[in-house]
Amino acid sequence: MERRINGLQARADVKAACDWIEETDASTIALQRAIAAIPAPTFGEERRGAFVSDRLRAIGLSEVRTDAIGNVIGRYGDGDGPGVVICSHLDTVFPADTPLEVRASGSRLTAPGIGDNARGMAAMLALAEACVRCRIVTAGPITFVASVGEEAQGDLRGVKHLFADSWQPAAGGQQHPAAFIALDGPGLDRIVHRALGSRRVRATFRGPGGHSWAAFGVANPAHAVGAAAAGIAEIPLPASPRTALSVVRIGGGHSLNTIPAEAWLDFDLRAESDVILRVLHESATSALQRALELVNRRRSPGTAPLVLETTSLGERPSGITDESHPLVQAAIAATRAVGGTPALAAASTDANVPISRGIPGIALGAGGKGGDAHLESEWYENIAGSAGIVRCLLVALAVETT
Repeated sequence: MERRINGLQARADVKAACDWIEETDASTIALQRAIAAIPAPTFGEERRGAFVSDRLRAIGLSEVRTDAIGNVIGRYGDGDGPGVVICSHLDTVFPADTPLEVRASGSRLTAPGIGDNARGMAAMLALAEACVRCRIVTAGPITFVASVGEEAQGDLRGVKHLFADSWQPAAGGQQHPAAFIALDGPGLDRIVHRALGSRRVRATFRGPGGHSWAAFGVANPAHAVGAAAAGIAEIPLPASPRTALSVVRIGGGHSLNTIPAEAWLDFDLRAESDVILRVLHESATSALQRALELVNRRRSPGTAPLVLETTSLGERPSGITDESHPLVQAAIAATRAVGGTPALAAASTDANVPISRGIPGIALGAGGKGGDAHLESEWYENIAGSAGIVRCLLVALAVETT
């Protein structure tokens, strides 16, 4: 694979594109700042999507469109199907009213979402423009996607929609991607080839409620939440592969002298294996049931029992693109070629969806360095920023010929 990457770097069209990416680095940073200044909360990505759509048309991609849920899609090159997909998510974790001023201090830019994912989006647009301007020769199409709903309760809905609606290999002659590359945030070393799956669940306990003195003895939903949280915390986890099980939010009640009629907890399960996720979910469900039974046994005779309701808040599939796969090997070789140190990793990204369906997928950082992701103090420094864009171009071209 290193020979293939070296051969690509020697090609006149690829060399011209790499040079163009480096020469226009300042313009890419300006674009990154402009994107970060457009609000794009999950489920509210329309303004940023319209900006990206206009940009893709101006670049000269073909078949630029916005689908039914807000994904923005453009195409470069000829051939059937989507070919190699390069995807970057539009949304951020910040509410629409979050101040988005980009502040510069020396080489550091600070703003909510400046790295995750204004950097990924700016890099994808720069890569698309490099392909058009330098007339990159491809064996098939490259499809560029600005996806919605990658973050939090978005639950990867943009990419899930594409695979359910557009990329079905046996539906009406449609074809699935040859490979999928998610450009997500800054970085030059990490190669995410293991999809970290998750299940997010809300458990709600309901009962009669009442005055904390006069009605004492009725089944208390808050007590059930406490018992359930303790039970979930005691669930044993396997040493390998890495897993996590966390109670992340608790709520209920409305006053200091009232037994609540309702209390709830949210928990988050994560694993690199769907089998382990199912086992963890079953264990957590058992802990909830034990808490329900415990509190109901202790209630005063003749009072109503608690009831339990569970609601899914999201489910992200897991899987792996094997380290030996040409896509991962291309990413390793390309990372070295641009001066990075390859680091194979697991994470939850838009690439989870294709990986879970057996389609080769990875996620790459888009160059530069960053920190404080998902905080209003998020920052980005443009150290080897253009190298991240070049890396993605080399991977996309290398894998399409495998």
